[in-house]
Amino acid sequence: MGEGEADSPLPAEKKGAEEEEEDFGYRLFPDRNKKPQSFLVRSLFTFHNKCQLMLRLTLETNPYARLLLEALKQSGCTVFNDRHFSCENCDGCVSGGFDAATSQIVLCQNNIRQQSHMNRVVTHELIHAFDHCRAHVDWFKNVKHLACSEIRAANLSGDCTLMNEIARFKFGLKGHHQTCVRDRAIRSILAVRKVSKETAEKAVDEVFDACFNDLEPFGRIPHSKADAKRAYRDFQNRDRYTANL
Repeated sequence: MGEGEADSPLPAEKKGAEEEEEDFGYRLFPDRNKKPQSFLVRSLFTFHNKCQLMLRLTLETNPYARLLLEALKQSGCTVFNDRHFSCENCDGCVSGGFDAATSQIVLCQNNIRQQSHMNRVVTHELIHAFDHCRAHVDWFKNVKHLACSEIRAANLSGDCTLMNEIARFKFGLKGHHQTCVRDRAIRSILAVRKVSKETAEKAVDEVFDACFNDLEPFGRIPHSKADAKRAYRDFQNRDRYTANL
């Protein structure tokens, strides 16, 4: 995702005085509080139609997304298009978010304009969904848990591929991928949590090695679509092997 965009878990609704002070990034997703519009009304908005079409194409053809959907299903968390994805208008600085309270992925229809962008956002948020499914993640009170999932999402979603970094006018040689992952994880935390930069940096640094090296369900860092296809094929073969044990 482009500069200034963050993608992190958010709650479905505010509860109590504590959440009024710390909204967990809820302000970035104003449609979360609105009454759902009818299909007829939503169908009149080009952004919504385009978002739905791009989402369908991602889920049907993108190897990153297909692997994650299969992994979620095998973990007991089957994802349904009409239930677990919502195209909504968001603040201009975000592209998507994972609503841990409803297990729903929010896609910012006013900010996602290209298919490649949709692919990355869906993959990023599906990684959060996968972490939510397989682990007891305390999204809202434990910043280290949030940091770990943000590290994994930045590392495995394609956010930090060479081409994406060049598009952001960021260049580097040795260790640049790790630097990108760290920077994007920190920025995502700061976008949705009222913590200092030092707190975010400390949380990321304390869990970085373990979470950067947690490559499930890919088994590798997919630096390109070709890598993701190989990872998807290996994942399918791994499952067939396990089924025969």
